[in-house]
Amino acid sequence: MNEKYLTVTALTKYIKRKMELDPHLRTVFLKGEISNFNHHNRGHMYLTIKDDRSRIQAVMFQGNNRRLNFTPENGMQVLIQGEISVFEPYGQYQLYIKSMEPDGIGSLYLAFEQLKEKLSKKGYFNEKHKRNIPTYPNHIGIVTSPTGAAVRDIITTIRRRNPNVKLTVIPAIVQGSEAIQSIIHAIEMANKLQHYDVLIVGRGGGSIEDLWAFNEEAVVKAIFNSKIPIISAIGHETDITISDFVSDLRASTPTGAGELAVVKLDDIITNNRMLRERLAKAYKLQLTKKNEKLSRYRRAYAFYLPQQLIHKNEQHIDQIQDALLKNMSSIQQHKNHKLSTLQTQLVMYHPQKKLDLVKEKINELKQKQMKSLNLILQTKQNKLLTVMDKLTLLNPLNIIKRGYALPYKEDNLIKTVAQVNVSDKISIIIKDGNIDCEVKNIRRNDHYGKER
Repeated sequence: MNEKYLTVTALTKYIKRKMELDPHLRTVFLKGEISNFNHHNRGHMYLTIKDDRSRIQAVMFQGNNRRLNFTPENGMQVLIQGEISVFEPYGQYQLYIKSMEPDGIGSLYLAFEQLKEKLSKKGYFNEKHKRNIPTYPNHIGIVTSPTGAAVRDIITTIRRRNPNVKLTVIPAIVQGSEAIQSIIHAIEMANKLQHYDVLIVGRGGGSIEDLWAFNEEAVVKAIFNSKIPIISAIGHETDITISDFVSDLRASTPTGAGELAVVKLDDIITNNRMLRERLAKAYKLQLTKKNEKLSRYRRAYAFYLPQQLIHKNEQHIDQIQDALLKNMSSIQQHKNHKLSTLQTQLVMYHPQKKLDLVKEKINELKQKQMKSLNLILQTKQNKLLTVMDKLTLLNPLNIIKRGYALPYKEDNLIKTVAQVNVSDKISIIIKDGNIDCEVKNIRRNDHYGKER
């Protein structure tokens, strides 16, 4: 009975095999909009492809996405080639992308704009990083293909303008898959040799694919990190690469690079001739001024009567010396007076003197304190004697000594006849002892002492 029921795993595998055997699902061409894009840290890309009514989950593994010339983003319209299959753990069908390119814009152009924006934000194109191209270089390195037309144009232009400049061609592959590492190696080698005053990096014209090596980030960084100033000469005047933005100077063509790299020898000769003429004029003018100044000196009063001038200056020196001595004496007196004042103040404010004053003040305070204590003690003693006299007068024992007696009943002082009854035992305290008694009779007295 249970044999007709499938497991979820068996059903999923069956559906997956059906989809894999369907030729229409093995190669799917799809266009849509990217959403939920996630570039996993292991290199795989997970995304959703959607239109205005439906969506499908998709994945592009690292082996395929490493060939992309652009970075996918949410909202981007793309053209995709891939296959449909089932992701068994979730029982979910999804699109496995093999290739992808932007819809409506070339992938190379998009990659160009993305890298340009990225490097611009990092400051690679900032003018403060640009190095000055030397006006009169002695040795120029040319990084390009040694067999291309560009190298001939550059060499011909430089030789025509100034044959005295030394030129070295640093061979590099400038097109194809090997071009990136070849250009980087040539630039780095030139920097290590340190023979060159300036580098020209470039090639002849071509399509955007032909020139693409100069749009690669690694090549751009090699140009940026070069210690030698670099002139870019890539393609024709209308060809623009990212290397042009980062180089220290861009030439519209390889021929233009040769013109920018060196000044024409004829211009140098003409400029030198003009400089010599200006120098000769300046020398002649300075010589004339010096001769006129010498003539004025020769006609001066000092040359006719030098002895009088010397005497005048000697007298002036004596006056200055007298004034100096006077000032020194005045300053000395002032300093001595100030020193004396300071010494007096030092004696007055010497710590020992202050200590003595403090000790004297402490002794005075001690004496005042002793006087106050003695006065307080005497007052307290007098008060104590007064109190003792009062206590003596009020002491019942003193009253007994005068012939009085104190009757007690069970340790209670008897103050009235109401406290005792006939036959009660009482004790009478007198001067020299106690008398134990028994009450035989009780007589009461009125307020006037009359017996009742």
